[in-house]
Amino acid sequence: MLQINWRVRFNNPVFWRNIAIAVVAPILTYLGVNWTDITTWNALWSLFYQAASNPVIIVAVICSVWNAVNDPTTEGDSDSTLAMSYNKPKSTKR
Repeated sequence: MLQINWRVRFNNPVFWRNIAIAVVAPILTYLGVNWTDITTWNALWSLFYQAASNPVIIVAVICSVWNAVNDPTTEGDSDSTLAMSYNKPKSTKR
């Protein structure tokens, strides 16, 4: 089973930004839509409906989200023991 420190990830705004991009980018790319084309809530919901109706887009979104969740700096699919011990994202400030 995956050992991922979800508590820390869910409290990290960078994680949510990456997930949003992982979901939206494949949809916009496949459907050939620009951000400027989405000027109403109806247009946004229509876009998501089209995406949910297309298995190719669903697979692309799943792969994209997996890439956003997976930590490529550790072996396998789980977080490192050190990352599992964090209570908040590790600071890079020195």
